[in-house]
Parts: sequence; C-alpha cells; structure tokens
Amino acid sequence: MLCVKLAFAMALLAPATLAGPSQCPSQCHCHGDLQHVICDNVDLKKIPQVSETTRLLNLQRNNLGSLTTGGFADMKGLISLHLQHCKIQEIAGQAFKGLKKLIYLYLSNNEISSIRPGAFDDLGELTYLYLDGNRISALAKGIFAPMINLFILQLDNNQIRDLPPGVFAGAKDLRWLHLSGNEIASVQPGSLDDVENLAILHLDRNKLSTYPLTAMSKLRVVEELTLSKNPLTFIPDNAFRSFGRYMEKLHLDSMGLQKFADGAFSGVTALKTLYLNNNKLKSLPGSLEFSTITNLTLDNNAWSCTCQLTNLRKWMDSSRQRLDAVCSSPSTQRGKQIRDSNVFSRCKGKSKRAKKGTRH
Repeated sequence: MLCVKLAFAMALLAPATLAGPSQCPSQCHCHGDLQHVICDNVDLKKIPQVSETTRLLNLQRNNLGSLTTGGFADMKGLISLHLQHCKIQEIAGQAFKGLKKLIYLYLSNNEISSIRPGAFDDLGELTYLYLDGNRISALAKGIFAPMINLFILQLDNNQIRDLPPGVFAGAKDLRWLHLSGNEIASVQPGSLDDVENLAILHLDRNKLSTYPLTAMSKLRVVEELTLSKNPLTFIPDNAFRSFGRYMEKLHLDSMGLQKFADGAFSGVTALKTLYLNNNKLKSLPGSLEFSTITNLTLDNNAWSCTCQLTNLRKWMDSSRQRLDAVCSSPSTQRGKQIRDSNVFSRCKGKSKRAKKGTRH
C-alpha cells in the first residue's frame, strides 16, 4: 500500500500542463513552469503568494512565527508543503484551509506548542504529517479527525505527556505512528482504538512505568514495536497477543526491565528481531519461541544460568550469531558466557507428548 501511495503522490508532483503565473515570488526560485516554488532560507517573515497551480512550496528556514487562518487559501493545487525550521509557535484553526489536495505536510523542528481546534480542516487527502521536533505537550481529542487518509504521523521529540481516549479518532488509515522522545507516562484505554491497523509503533524514550496492556490489546497488525528506554520493569501475560502473529521486531532494550510474566509472549509466532540488552533480566519466559528469531541482543543483563535458559542455549548453539550474554549466577557460573557454560548439559529439554496409540 505504501508503494501505491508514493507512486500516486509522485505523479501528482510531476509538472502538469496547466499554465502557471508569469512571475516567481521575490527572493524565491521556481521550477517546472512555476509549479515548484523554492523559498528556502531567504529571510521571509510571511507566507508569499503563489499561483493555485503551484504543487510544491518550500518555505524552510524562514521566520514565520505562526500560521494564521487561511494563510494558504489561494494555493488550492498544493501537494507538498515544507515548513521545517520556520520558528512556528502556533497553528491557528483552519490554518490550511483550501488545501484539499495536500499530501505532504512538513512541520518538523519548529517551536509549536499549540495546535488550535480545526487546524487540520480540509486536509482530507493528507497522507504524511511531520510534527517532530516541536514543543507539543498535549493532543486534543479528534485533532487529526479530518485526515482520513493519514498514513504516517511523526510526533517524535515533543513534550507529549499523555495519550487520552479518542486522540486519533478519524485517522483510521494510520499505519506508522512515531512518538519517540516524548514524556508519555500514560497510554490510556481507548487511545489506540481508532488506529487498530498500525503496523509500526514507536514509543521509545518516554516515561512509561507500566505496560499499557488494555490500550495495546486493541492493535491487530503491529509489525514493529519499540519501547526502549522507558522505565518499565515488568511485561505482563499476553502483552503482545492481539498482534503476535504479525510482530517481527520488538525493542525492549535499556529499560531496567527485570521480569517477564511466563505468558508474556503468548501468541507471538513471527518474531525475528528482539532487543533485550541493557536490562536487569535474570531469566526468559517459557512462552518465548526461539524458532523464528534471527537477531537477538542479550548483553548487560544479570542472567541466571540454570536450566530455565536451556531453550536459549539450544538456540545459541544453532545460531550463527555470537551473542554477548554473561552469567551472573550461580556463583560457579559467574562471569562465563552462556554459550560456554557447561551447566546446560545436565538439563532436560521439554518432553514431547507421546502420540495417541503409541506404546510405552
């Protein structure tokens, strides 16, 4: 689906046969019969006037301050709008009024702390929204509702503290949600109900101290989940069950993680990459299936080298990956690599049930 959307967007950005205006805005550079207008770092203080046939407008690195209501109303043909590094502090209601064809909106690396209700009205075709590197602390319920085609939402490196119920209402097509580097301490039940088809969810570098089981259980097809660098010490039973058939990448490193419930990985059947390094783990849960894993990190944990880790050792013996995983206990094994420890030779694997009708 992503390839189809990209192909469609690139087709729209290609020069069209419509006649453009006769003059390029002062200080700007124009290309493709004035359909691509580039005003990058030219000391603009306000939005220039361009033709409604303009498809790409690049206003990066100017001092615009705020986006007022209807500031782009005459640019009805815009497909891509670049507003990075423009010192924008506020987005007014209906700031993008008239931009019904817009697909790309770049607002990264500004000073945005306030997004007024209705700010994204008219953006029914918007597919890619970049709001990373701002000062957003709260998201109003339904703020993204007009963007029914939103596919990628970048909110990394803001100051968001909470994800309340209904925050993503209307954005049912959202597939990539990036929330890394915020201050999120709570993902409330109902906050992810409207985006159950997320494929990629990044929540690393936040302040989650409890795994948001109820909220996460609404997700169905997550392929990549990143929770690294949250102060999470425990992962409960069935944490990933609702999307376990699809999840291929799971990042749980650098969290101070101490323990998994034994059924934490129940339903997880397609996992290929698992990062567990830089935690306080002693053991792994019985529900973790190693047969699909091709990439695993375990270093800087307090592994207890007992028979509980037999399945891990068997996987190590069959894997080409040379893992750094050191035993911390018992004392006879302390300092040894798990792959070199002899303790597992005395361990019995899981016994298989005899087939029905087999004699003993």
